[in-house]
Order: sequence, then C-alpha cells, then structure tokens
Amino acid sequence: MADNAQGSSSQSYWEGYKEFWSERFSFLGNYSKFIKRDKPIPSWSSSDVEEFMASDPVHGPVLRSAREAVQFGLTGSALGALFTAGYAWKYSRSLHGAGLSFLAGGIFGWTFGHEIANHALQLYRVDTLAAEVKFLEWWNKKTGGY
Repeated sequence: MADNAQGSSSQSYWEGYKEFWSERFSFLGNYSKFIKRDKPIPSWSSSDVEEFMASDPVHGPVLRSAREAVQFGLTGSALGALFTAGYAWKYSRSLHGAGLSFLAGGIFGWTFGHEIANHALQLYRVDTLAAEVKFLEWWNKKTGGY
C-alpha cells in the first residue's frame, strides 16, 4: 500500500515538474513543426533571407534588426573573451586560468552585446521569434516543404 502511495506521489511530482518547465519553455513549441520532421528543411542563403525581408513588410524589418543584433553579440563576445583572457594571463600567467577566462569572457561579452543590441535596436518592442518562425514558414512554402 505504501509503495502505491509513493509511486503516485512521485508521479504527480514528475507531472508538476514537467508542467512547470513546459510553461517556461513554451516558446519552443513554435519551432516544433520545423525541428521534428522526417525530412530536414533545405539550407538557405543570405540572399534568400534578403528576399524574405523585402517581401514581408511586417516581419522583414524585425528579422533584419535581429540579424544586426547578432553582430553586437559577436563583437561583445570577441571583446569579452580577449580582454578577460588578457587580464588573466597578465596577472596569473596560468594557461588554464586564461582559457577559462577566455570562455567566460566570451559568454559574458555575448550577453552584454546582445543586451546592448536589444536597447540600441529596440528589440524589446518586437517579437523576433515570430519573425523567425514566419521566415521558416515562408522558406518551407518556397522550397515546397509543406
């Protein structure tokens, strides 16, 4: 009898845990039809993305801004990685410390660069995930993926 109560208790705990995290990651549901496929989506080029941006007056500018934000992130990542690794090497002369500083600085730099882009390009006002999903839907239609 106690095992049955223990099993139902752990099962209800697991269901609550799954529900909690599925609410937190509900935005991933937008991508499920593109990820869980038998045949993968064909690759696209920059000219295809430019064509979508020119053809969609609503989501095109949002996607353009999101692509520009990546440059902020890459710049921040490079600067953060190099400066933190440089400081670590200058003061410790430890290869593993400089390597870890390089990795951490890259992650922190990417985060700060992306936040700067969010404010500079005002991405907090638009839904960039919706623009990416619209592009994937457009690409699927164009390549005959439906």
